[in-house]
Amino acid sequence: MRKFKKKKHKFENIAQLRVEEMAAEGKCLARHENLVVFISDVAPGDVVDVRVTKKRKNYLEAVPVHFHERSDLRVEPFCEHFNVCGGCKWQHISYDTQLFFKQKQVNDNVERIGKISGHELLPILPSDRVSYYRNKLEFTFSDHAWLTKEQIDSGLDLERRALGFHVPLRFDKIVDIQHCYLQPAPSNEIRLAVRNYALAQNLPFFDLVKQEGFLRNLIIRTANTGDLMVIVQVFQDRMDWLQPLLDHLLQEFPQITSLHYVVNSKGNETFHDLDVVCYHGEPFIHEQMEGLRFRVGPKSFYQTNSEQAYNLYKLTRDFALLNGTENVYDLYTGAGTIANFVARQSAQVVGVEYVASAIEDAKINSQINDITNTHFYAGDMKDVLNDELFARHGRPDVIITDPPRAGMHPDVVAKLLEVKANRIVYVSCNPATQARDLEMLAELYDVVKIQPVDMFPQTYHVESVALLTLR
Repeated sequence: MRKFKKKKHKFENIAQLRVEEMAAEGKCLARHENLVVFISDVAPGDVVDVRVTKKRKNYLEAVPVHFHERSDLRVEPFCEHFNVCGGCKWQHISYDTQLFFKQKQVNDNVERIGKISGHELLPILPSDRVSYYRNKLEFTFSDHAWLTKEQIDSGLDLERRALGFHVPLRFDKIVDIQHCYLQPAPSNEIRLAVRNYALAQNLPFFDLVKQEGFLRNLIIRTANTGDLMVIVQVFQDRMDWLQPLLDHLLQEFPQITSLHYVVNSKGNETFHDLDVVCYHGEPFIHEQMEGLRFRVGPKSFYQTNSEQAYNLYKLTRDFALLNGTENVYDLYTGAGTIANFVARQSAQVVGVEYVASAIEDAKINSQINDITNTHFYAGDMKDVLNDELFARHGRPDVIITDPPRAGMHPDVVAKLLEVKANRIVYVSCNPATQARDLEMLAELYDVVKIQPVDMFPQTYHVESVALLTLR
């Protein structure tokens, strides 16, 4: 029998720290001997003993090992997988408390990083749904499930094949999910049906370390039109295993409108460079927003909270103050969702995006909605946004920018300062990088108002929309 050595911890324990406030990435902050201590899995007001996991010159990182007092901000998490799968880090605090700290996060970043003042900070826009709000989830198969201490101590012979989510910071360990509160029905039912069929038929689950096995990944996409997409990703081209599984899915869930499979023998689960085979139904699903239809394929990006995305886009359009005469540039346009959403209130919309396949989706979304005043270009933003593009379509009156978490490249910010559009609407999924960019844009622009938007309840993530006007 294999013997496990007890792991020795490199750093000391600290007793009875009082947690003071929320910090970045959902961690909380305490202080010890003139050092800041960032602690995971706690709430402001907790008094805890912690184990130090990382030591730096000016701060420590730690995890709780014993609670002396529990914060009044706490609520009982509703998911049995809380604190294991890592997907909903803030289930232990009330939704009102989540909103308060998200609003504070945006304000702190704007003031401390952006050094911006004199703007109006509007109250955060909450999500009507705080559970079952996502339209897409990805689950991973593994033949080596993560076991909790309680499961290990039980001495039971436990099933080690799993279908669920990665344990934080462990690429090779998967939590076997029984019920997930993020995506509406029939998401849980489909996942469990696939898992149970695979166990009954003894289909090999993937070994993430040895890179062997059969079943790799399951993606479920639900749409507000009722469309339903399922993508099964496998490691080997074994139709004798795959076809019966797909047929079983269709028999159990006739509401599936788009069923696909991918054979992926690469070292990772990404499939944007691979063929996706449509086994049944249409090769896409549709989302609907204010009379517009958006086609979503297996590789398409679409905001994962459909209801709140509509509110986000309405807010963006309101901030842009469009009257139908403006030349609008939509940077980081993705599948052109914002571009097409504002096109009917604009003279023209020019969308620019790095991912070529997304631009093709954007063009299709214009076509199916009979929108004729949009133009889309693929390429690196700092290269495409040039004088040739301005000569072809004119300089923008309004710029809408929705960059990835890293924010805008300094060359793009420099180009915006050169172009001098009357208004910039900056949509961000990372208030820290947004604040950094706002500080650079403040050379010529005033930040008029900022609106935080909660797209992802039960997590520390927050969107932020800022309106800038040219001085």
